Amino acid sequence: MDRIFTPLIACFALAFFLVGCSPKTAGPAVSETPQTTTKQPSTADRSATADETLSDCPKFSDAPNPDAAETNYVIYRNALKAREMERAMETWRKVYAVSPAADGRRPTVYTDGVEFYNYLIQENPDQREVYGDSILMLYEQARQCYPSDGYMAAIQGFDSYYTYAGSATDEEIYSLFRESIEMDGPEKLQYFVINPMSRLVVDQHESDNIDDAEAKEVVTALKARLAKGLEECQGADCDAWNAIEAYAPSSLQYFETVKGFYDCQYYIDEYYPDFEANPEECDAITTAYGRMRWADCAEDLPEYQKVKAAYEANCQVVATTSGGGSTIRQAYEALRNNNSSEAVRLFEQAAQETEDNERKSLALLTAAKIYYRDLRNFSQSRAYARRAADADPSNGEPYMLIGTLYASSGPLCGPGTGFDSQVVVWPAIDMWQRAKSVDPSVAAKANQLIGRYTQYMPSRADVFQRGIEIGSTYQVGCWIQESTRVRTP
Repeated sequence: MDRIFTPLIACFALAFFLVGCSPKTAGPAVSETPQTTTKQPSTADRSATADETLSDCPKFSDAPNPDAAETNYVIYRNALKAREMERAMETWRKVYAVSPAADGRRPTVYTDGVEFYNYLIQENPDQREVYGDSILMLYEQARQCYPSDGYMAAIQGFDSYYTYAGSATDEEIYSLFRESIEMDGPEKLQYFVINPMSRLVVDQHESDNIDDAEAKEVVTALKARLAKGLEECQGADCDAWNAIEAYAPSSLQYFETVKGFYDCQYYIDEYYPDFEANPEECDAITTAYGRMRWADCAEDLPEYQKVKAAYEANCQVVATTSGGGSTIRQAYEALRNNNSSEAVRLFEQAAQETEDNERKSLALLTAAKIYYRDLRNFSQSRAYARRAADADPSNGEPYMLIGTLYASSGPLCGPGTGFDSQVVVWPAIDMWQRAKSVDPSVAAKANQLIGRYTQYMPSRADVFQRGIEIGSTYQVGCWIQESTRVRTP
């Protein structure tokens, strides 16, 4: 399907509930502009204040019998709460036919309709596409009738992206999330938007569908909402925010490779602390130095001077003595200048030129890190990490990197929260455990990551709900394609 919904299919699905599929009986058509009513307000509408704006779509007050419409609304909602689904749906269709906007203040009739159709999908899996189209149509109508409610655009985008994949293009889904951000802002943005939008804004920018300015607005909003959620969450509510923090920032690192997107202070905040923690480690030094040069940081900044001095004291020595002669020097110079693609090519060449397996492993591992950190190509990063591990089986760092790749794949393999995203933690922990088993020097770092990510495993309830036994073998799909063992926190 090329569009958000197909009217003919949606009409067919609605026929299960409604007598016909016309704007008069099925609520306002998506292509129509709802007309403002001048009828006398019903009981539910009379409390509206002078400055309150009610929905333009048909409300209780617009129904042929307003009291009956309100009564049916109460009846079906009580039946829905009692999970008397057949009775609730039968009465719901009567309300939807004459007053889909309810009292004009809330899109409840539409969102309840979504719940009914989801119920029908569970009962009739073979009708998933038909009912799915109807769900997306209800979202469209709700957005038109309540144009200031960002939630409806957010949930429509979410379902289009994950639940009914293929029902909308990435551009259409991006527009829905963008609409949600504009309406709700960082203060009220729905948390479930952050992970998929983090991926979509990267793809849209990479495809030249949006410019730097728009991308920066979106990225700023996503980061601000995440920071607010982490700051204000309490107890179990923090689990979702912690899971988002584990995924979204990784996706948004793509913009670090866009010249001028971030200022110098951003790179100092992001990379200088890692340099301070590892002041003699060439990888940390080169990364911080390259980022500061990329951001055109002033050379008289104290942070810049310290990193530059560390580079000259440590990394130039590495470039001169680690094998491969001038090639490795050129590779590090390209990395220092933030020329990632050229750096990868040169590290590959340097690996081919040396017979020393430890040096070969170091060159390949550096290329793998560039693919992860700069080029955001996870499969290529893993391929180079595996080659690094083969070259030096006693080096645990390649497995540490592969574990990080897997742990960062939640937004690629699912919504960022929930079972489909959380299963990536299992193979990630497998890799970190393997790293410390071959290389005791990485044990402390591996244990720290294992301790941090164990809480993000699928819950016992999620596992049992899917009929999966704890301890059994599970094949993680997506790009990972690893066999792992089922565990819970």
